[in-house]
Amino acid sequence: MSKKVKVVAVSGGLQRPSRTLTLVEALIDALGERASIETRLIELGEVGPKLAGVLYPNQLPADVREDIAAIESADFLIVASPVYRASFTGLFKHLFDFVDHNARNDVPVLLAATGGSDRHALVIDHQLRPLFSFFQAQTLPIGVYGAEADFENYRVTNPALKARISLAADRAAPFLAPRATAARPQLVAA
Repeated sequence: MSKKVKVVAVSGGLQRPSRTLTLVEALIDALGERASIETRLIELGEVGPKLAGVLYPNQLPADVREDIAAIESADFLIVASPVYRASFTGLFKHLFDFVDHNARNDVPVLLAATGGSDRHALVIDHQLRPLFSFFQAQTLPIGVYGAEADFENYRVTNPALKARISLAADRAAPFLAPRATAARPQLVAA
């Protein structure tokens, strides 16, 4: 029996229901159709209030330290954020401020975002990708963006977004391998 791939998904939405959470769950489902995965979902709406006023890792509550450890030890990350004022939220960034800057070296990351309209789609390349480049993670060349019109009652309804989710999962499939035992395909810079 092959070892399950540890996928950690971070949903940067601050409330429930959330289009960002819906998108993350759709990505998890699509990856699960392509590989044997074990998923941990971290919702910023639950973690965020526990980050308020915390300046040092030793001040974090135990459950948040466990979330950080899960991010640091994942074989594969899915990271999604809603767009606020052309970027991710400060709480989203604050969560990743506690992640060890060496823990994500060469770990594949699938980036996703949601926003009110298509004009925010570049947040993936202009905000999220640089953050994970700092961690020296391997951000997949494909990202998934969902606008408000792509959802109805917090379900993905746009066939184009469904196709993008499927394509992203197809492109992620070669990177879905346990970290300690598998050599990862190398991404080629464009």
